[in-house]
Amino acid sequence: MNLLAAESAPAPARAAAPAEVGPASDADVAAIAALNNRFAPHGLTLPRTHAFVAAHLADYRVARERDGRIVGCACLDEYSPSLVELVSLAVEPRTQGRGIGRRLIASVVDLARRRGYPEIFAVSFSDALFQSSGFERTDVARYPEKKLRYDRVAADEWTIGRKHCFRMGLREEAPAVGTSQLVAVR
Repeated sequence: MNLLAAESAPAPARAAAPAEVGPASDADVAAIAALNNRFAPHGLTLPRTHAFVAAHLADYRVARERDGRIVGCACLDEYSPSLVELVSLAVEPRTQGRGIGRRLIASVVDLARRRGYPEIFAVSFSDALFQSSGFERTDVARYPEKKLRYDRVAADEWTIGRKHCFRMGLREEAPAVGTSQLVAVR
């Protein structure tokens, strides 16, 4: 079982139907917490209580198999009206390698963009997954809010493995106006 990356396991030999990614519902709270917490002892996710999941339910996106069972989850966690983090990315090990993590990331990024956040960041071991999803590597020092929160939630979080920080701008940057772009107005 590969617990280090949501997308590094080889695809299953049998053709599996793709999991559907969408919003979570009240009935999903226990399954989301259980899936997330499966990875917490390995330092890959922070533990999540049922209360945390319920309070953030509108911020979660889940991947479901045809039978409705949740095989993946990811969540937006707001720091301020201008900054949000992608947290709790977890994919059931037996379904890794099917693009579920990548689709969850895309769904959470879309949610953040629709809510008007200018930037999203994530802290993860999964460099290739986040970089292939359009994130760029950055220094976590860019987000002092993250360090303060980790100190409150799990002070040892910085010492578990070698996680990296990734960011993505969500708004189109306006091009700088050069002299060749100036137009005379009469």
